[in-house]
This record gives sequence, structure tokens and C-alpha cells, in this order.
Amino acid sequence: MKKLCSIVMMAMGCLTVFAVTASLVGIRINTTGSYPPGIYWMTNAPIAKGALVIFCPTNTVAFHQAKERGYINAGFCPGGTGYMIKKILAAANDRVEMTAAGVLVNGVLLSNSKPMKMDLEGQPLSPIEGDIAALDNNSVLLMSDYSSKSFDARYFGLMNKTQIISVIRPLFTW
Repeated sequence: MKKLCSIVMMAMGCLTVFAVTASLVGIRINTTGSYPPGIYWMTNAPIAKGALVIFCPTNTVAFHQAKERGYINAGFCPGGTGYMIKKILAAANDRVEMTAAGVLVNGVLLSNSKPMKMDLEGQPLSPIEGDIAALDNNSVLLMSDYSSKSFDARYFGLMNKTQIISVIRPLFTW
């Protein structure tokens, strides 16, 4: 029995060292449905429209509620939330309109952007609606173009580019 405990402890120690090392070199694991689950790599690519990014949510009511409901994991961002992965679908000088039919960028309806009135557990959601003037150089629209059920800008609005940690690329997804 002592030998089994030693083996388990050794394995846990190795896994911990591996996880810390992977995190330090820029590997992130996505377990949510906003993008395919898998292993992603933080890059030095420029933060620009169309980039897939990892960011820290702001310390707001919308993100606190998202954490309580399990849309966001706990983590080291302000408010105790974990990182989020979304794509920059609008940036400087783009015009964004949030409607009941979905999100329009420069008059074009984004796929998978129709807001839900209830989450998958039947809890009410509060989509943002309205016309937003052309985005300034610091504002971005962070959304999933992969999943219509993603917790994204439809529910938390625009984000400041300073919240973005890095552009990421998938290494291995399933």
C-alpha cells in the first residue's frame, strides 16, 4: 500500500510540474464550448481584427454572474475569474449594432450571433441591445464565431484591448 501511495504522489507531483511549466511557456487548455476544447498556444502575433485571443474579463456584475452560473471558471483575473477565449470580430472604426436578430458589424449580421433569452439551464440572460458608434482604437468586440451559445459580447458588451493577454493558436483540439 505504501508503494502505491508513493507512486500516486510521484505521479501527482510530475503532473503539477508539467502543468506549471506548460502554463509558463504559454500553453493554455480550453474546456469550454466557445471554441473547440483543446490545447492552445499563446503567440506574439499582433492583436488585430480576426485574431483569436485570450483575455481577462473585467471585474463587473456581468462577469461575476457568469462565474456564479458556471459560464466562466475561477481563476487569477480580477474578480477571481479565469481567462476567456474569443475572437476579435470588430475593432477600430467598425460600427457595431446589437439587435434581437444578432450582432451586425458594418451592417453585416455575424453568424451564430443571435442572443439567447435564457441559458441552457433556463436562467434568464440580459442581452445588450442598441447601436454603438464606430469603435475607437481601444475597443474591441469579442465573440465566438464558433458557437451560438457562447457567453460573449452579446451579454457583456465591448472590451478594452488592454484586457487582452495574447493572441492564441490551437495546437490540438478535439
